[in-house]
Amino acid sequence: MRLLLSVLAALLVTGPAWAGDLAVSLKTPSGAPVTDAVIVVETPGGPPPGPIRFPGPYRMAQKDMQFTPFVLLIPVGAEVAFPNLDPILHHVYSFSPAKTFELKLYGRDETRRVRFDKPGIISVGCNIHDDMTAFIRVVDTPYAAKTDALGQAVVTGLPAGPVTVRIWHPYLKAGRNEVVRQATLPATGVVALGLVADLRATPMKHGGY
Repeated sequence: MRLLLSVLAALLVTGPAWAGDLAVSLKTPSGAPVTDAVIVVETPGGPPPGPIRFPGPYRMAQKDMQFTPFVLLIPVGAEVAFPNLDPILHHVYSFSPAKTFELKLYGRDETRRVRFDKPGIISVGCNIHDDMTAFIRVVDTPYAAKTDALGQAVVTGLPAGPVTVRIWHPYLKAGRNEVVRQATLPATGVVALGLVADLRATPMKHGGY
């Protein structure tokens, strides 16, 4: 496993001590952006009280015989829609300890819903099409974000001081697909972290109906 963590910049801006941001950029050793990585930041005081919201929709569609998005980040208690947009039947399921469920065969333009009431990582599959895989990361903190198409994510509103940064990706070459690093947030401003991560090869998709 190769993962290098370096502070690229600390961009100081005016703001209260509880409003610091952590900007993460994640790339492979060849420089390609790493999408669908989940960044979770743990603070000494724990997460703040109140409801947790991430940009929606909380939705994992079946289209062209794959799940989209590949990784979905949601808060504990969220309900996720599983619409079938394919002209064939799908049978969605998970045996993950954090949530076991089964959505038996349903067809095009039908939707099923599941509520996720415990934090954890849920591996999702289709009982008919083994190539279809996806992941749902359920968190109990607002201090989390998912990398975008550029491999970038920003965790906002963090308190000043030391934090623990957890970086998870389904194919990361690390124990349990996760690495942990420490960082320190200033009283005001943004800390930018650049990370380089090795990923395992993506399983081949056979495709076809």
